[in-house]
Amino acid sequence: MPPFSQKIIHWYNQNKRELPWRNTQNPYLIWLSEIILPQTRVDQGMEYYIKFAKEFPTIQHLAKADNEKVMKLWQGLGYYSRARNLHFTAQTIVKEHKGNFPNDYTTVLSLKGIGEYTAAAIVSFAFNKPYAVVDGNVYRLLSRVFGI
Repeated sequence: MPPFSQKIIHWYNQNKRELPWRNTQNPYLIWLSEIILPQTRVDQGMEYYIKFAKEFPTIQHLAKADNEKVMKLWQGLGYYSRARNLHFTAQTIVKEHKGNFPNDYTTVLSLKGIGEYTAAAIVSFAFNKPYAVVDGNVYRLLSRVFGI
């Protein structure tokens, strides 16, 4: 492994936060975290993630849920279109994929409310597919390291 990779992995191992979505390969729970966390502090997002995972432990539970219940649990997080898309997409996965989260990037990307970053996160973390999960933090790090 090149020295740069070793340094980054060493830093991560020393500094990573223990977060529940990092300890699962369940695509539903990974997706849930990726929908909750954008533009949200991790400590605030954690509360919502735990509430949603407890109330809707599977994609089937979320798909069957009443829209008002989903929106009530989301209340205070903002970006309400994310909650509507989350609920709609759960229903789509149950109807069109027999409740199984798709495991290929193109299909995941085609789901409502899922963009390139989220699709890459789901297929790489849940299904070990070779897709780079690159967000603003990664761009910032690489810019600083390489003086870009």
